[in-house]
Amino acid sequence: MSDARGKTTDAASPSGEGADGVEKTAVADDRATTKSDSAGGKPAIDIEAKAEAPEKPKTGIQKLIAWVMALRAVRVFMRFSASGGEIMASGMSFQAVFAIFAGIWVGFSIFGIVLAGNPDLMDAVVDQLSKAIPGLIGKGGAIDPDQLASARILGWTGAIALVGLVLTAVGWLASTRDSIRRIFRLAPPTTNFALLKLKDFGLALAFGIAIVLSSAVSLISSQGLSLAFDLLGIDTASPFATVVGWLVGVLVVFAFDSFVLASAFRVLSGVKIPLRRLIAGALIGGAALGVLKILGSALLGGATSNPLLASFAVIIGIMIFLNLVCRVILISATWIAVGMDDAGIDPRSLSPEEIENERERKIADARDVLVSAERERLEAELANARGFRRRRVAKELKRLDELDQAAALRLAKKR
Repeated sequence: MSDARGKTTDAASPSGEGADGVEKTAVADDRATTKSDSAGGKPAIDIEAKAEAPEKPKTGIQKLIAWVMALRAVRVFMRFSASGGEIMASGMSFQAVFAIFAGIWVGFSIFGIVLAGNPDLMDAVVDQLSKAIPGLIGKGGAIDPDQLASARILGWTGAIALVGLVLTAVGWLASTRDSIRRIFRLAPPTTNFALLKLKDFGLALAFGIAIVLSSAVSLISSQGLSLAFDLLGIDTASPFATVVGWLVGVLVVFAFDSFVLASAFRVLSGVKIPLRRLIAGALIGGAALGVLKILGSALLGGATSNPLLASFAVIIGIMIFLNLVCRVILISATWIAVGMDDAGIDPRSLSPEEIENERERKIADARDVLVSAERERLEAELANARGFRRRRVAKELKRLDELDQAAALRLAKKR
């Protein structure tokens, strides 16, 4: 009977206790193991982490989508949209309409005397502006070159108008700077407002001088081609001469646009962009602007063919063209920014503000090392000093702490 009761008890026991006095219950599904000691009676649960299933390789449409999203061009447009590029381009183009008319009036008012004495250079400048913005100047354009040539600054009225127009033209550069810095994810510049305006004015003046120089180069190249064709006995009106002349003109415009974009990205961003990244973005922007200028006449023609827009079609065409130009500028800047990110280059580390902060941090670290060494020396001397010498060392130590706190406070205010 006792043996039977023992067997029954062992069979009915839910714990499944073994000979060693340790109760074990295993659950295979969640890999939980319950262990209890017969002496302590407190169960402890050990949970083994499940082995995560390996990620399945992407196939078919998923693989194609992942490949497309990894393309640099796609990432550029995604960053352009995420940074508010559409809105910034619209604001820039709105300001550009007023800035261009103001800049042309100011430029011809200043350089008009020089241009009036050289009709060939005057025609080259007008042709360069006409190529840069189709429909802006020339026959059927928004500006009559003959009236523009007579623009002069006369008296106080002209001087006041000049100041207003200069501020209008410079305002577009300020807007462009903010947009480019936003693309690079940079904080607003901390430079003095007046210095920024002087910097923008200098850039606008340099841009005007570059237009004149580009026109002079275009004029010289055209005359040089005509001379070369005459020496080779090629008719300048032949298709070959026409095509070669057109290609030379396109190359001159492309070089000018690329140079202007590279200068604008470098100056307006305030960042020492690596030369290879800068040149690549400027060349892409210059090529895109060249395509826009070639297709600009078709754009203007489409606007004038609409009877509802015929009365102010030139202005609408210019606004649409400038909107596309501003988009090209910002997308080119985004191309540079994405390339720098891919190379592990943080634009913020190249800005003057960050370089100055890094210099101050190094100075602060060096000061902390010196202060720490001096404090240890004074504390060791204080431990062994007696009488007046102890008081003197204590004052030096207190003075050191005050200077250290004052320097830390100045550094915190700068940041």
